[in-house]
Amino acid sequence: MTDTDHVVLLDDEGRAIGTAPKSSVHGSETALHLAFSCHVVNRDGEVLVTRRALDKRTWPGVWSNSFCGHPRPAETVLAAVRRRADFELGLTLTDIELALPLFRYRATDINGIVEHELCPVYTAITQDEPVLNPLEVVDARWVEPGALAASISTTPWAFSPWMVLQARQLRLFDLAPSQRRAS
Repeated sequence: MTDTDHVVLLDDEGRAIGTAPKSSVHGSETALHLAFSCHVVNRDGEVLVTRRALDKRTWPGVWSNSFCGHPRPAETVLAAVRRRADFELGLTLTDIELALPLFRYRATDINGIVEHELCPVYTAITQDEPVLNPLEVVDARWVEPGALAASISTTPWAFSPWMVLQARQLRLFDLAPSQRRAS
């Protein structure tokens, strides 16, 4: 993140109403803004989970979905997904699908930092192995979807709140056959 990164602010209906510096939208009073999440599957049907860098402002050190981020003003969400996959994990994605278009959540971490996002959820396939950007990710694992679902169910506190909610709302780890195929 640089001081010049901006996010798209939204009204309660999800319409763009302006922009703000990214550094200003994750505090104790966080405006609703546009984000996205992506869950990446490999050729063996395993889901990539990542552990957020320890110096992340929100949910440091917590296990989460493959990656997430914010589209820049005038950037499509799909372009942002591709940009962040490369930036955070060095991944090239194929078969990107919108899985949960209207996912929205508000959560507060232990430090009082609030996430308040309209956050479309995507799934994608890669044939790459992740190359971690240490500013974003401290660890990553390929996990069998059923084992991941069981972990989220038994230890939800170990995962980001958005990942737990996504798993519950979408049954995210019962991926369609097209998502298990990495051709």
